[in-house]
Amino acid sequence: MSLHNDSIVIDGLIIAKWERSVFDDMRKGGLTAANCTVSVWEGFTDTVDNIADMKRKIRDYSDILSLVRTTEDIRQAKRDGKTGIILGFQNAHAFEDNIGYIEAFADMGVRVVQLCYNTQNLIGTGCYERDGGLSGFGREVIAEMNRVGIMVDLSHVGSNTSKEAILESKKPVTYSHCLPSGLKEHPRNKSDEELKFIADHGGFIGVTMFPPFLKRGIEATVDDYVEAMDYIINLVGEDCVGFGTDFTQGYDKGFFDWITHDKGRYRRLTNFGTILNPEGIRTIGETPNLTTAMEKAGWGERKIQKVLGENWLRVFGEVWGA
Repeated sequence: MSLHNDSIVIDGLIIAKWERSVFDDMRKGGLTAANCTVSVWEGFTDTVDNIADMKRKIRDYSDILSLVRTTEDIRQAKRDGKTGIILGFQNAHAFEDNIGYIEAFADMGVRVVQLCYNTQNLIGTGCYERDGGLSGFGREVIAEMNRVGIMVDLSHVGSNTSKEAILESKKPVTYSHCLPSGLKEHPRNKSDEELKFIADHGGFIGVTMFPPFLKRGIEATVDDYVEAMDYIINLVGEDCVGFGTDFTQGYDKGFFDWITHDKGRYRRLTNFGTILNPEGIRTIGETPNLTTAMEKAGWGERKIQKVLGENWLRVFGEVWGA
């Protein structure tokens, strides 16, 4: 437990229901910072509302939360015993067709944006559709995200669009929450070739534990989660890997119905069935068990510290410029 407490711990993706009980659990789990989703299908105006609501919560719960704009803010959160909230999107839908909105969101504190969520948008294609690659507008979006210091996320993005985005970006990009298709074939999982490609081009991989994508599904344990991390580390090395749980804590079936809808009224993109996180890390508060599982797997202290958060901290600095 002392190694976990002493480490910088950064969860690369959480999309939980933002309420006090979840934030308390983030502190219980020893999270120094987390990339917290504030937009998926919302347009510009509704996303601004979501950001305003999250900032109000950060003020209301300032005893345990702080807003992250720079890597120094993450270090300060560690010193203060708080959890730093990184504002992130899981879809660039909120940019609409206005490049100027990107800087506006950066000014509001947004630091990570996924280009597409599962399906086609103005930028490119998600992982569930035939992938035509990055659009001309998408190339301009990436250039502007690079300029203002917003990290490009490709977790739900199609293979062709991802490859073109990796090549287009002048700063590191990420799969903030993914798993290897080498352990389980799934449209959301990334092949060995894709994982090597992003790493070889200076990108970053956050490993998720979302049960439909794990080898043993809802039978998985925290040890299976560590196994998936090790699989990727054996491919690309331990310096460009972190964790991004994809916790959906506090949400019910209605949320998953909303999140997995497709273009076209009443169309459903996918049905995940029962969602049950791996035994040992079913809640955010159990995050220390991840460190224990890493130790059990024979990981050394430096490897653990890097994957828990130091790698994320470094790559965030490269993108954010501070």
